[in-house]
Amino acid sequence: MTAYTATVTARARNLVGTGGPKDSSAWVEHVLGWTLVVVVAMFVTQVGWL
Repeated sequence: MTAYTATVTARARNLVGTGGPKDSSAWVEHVLGWTLVVVVAMFVTQVGWL
């Protein structure tokens, strides 16, 4: 692997991404997860399932 291909590979990795949260924002995932749990629970309660 040459320096040129390493540079191109690193640049391509920076351009391609999923758009998801970064690794340092784990608390955002927890908050969004619990928010989803609460919203689903409220929906199930209002609909009358179970």
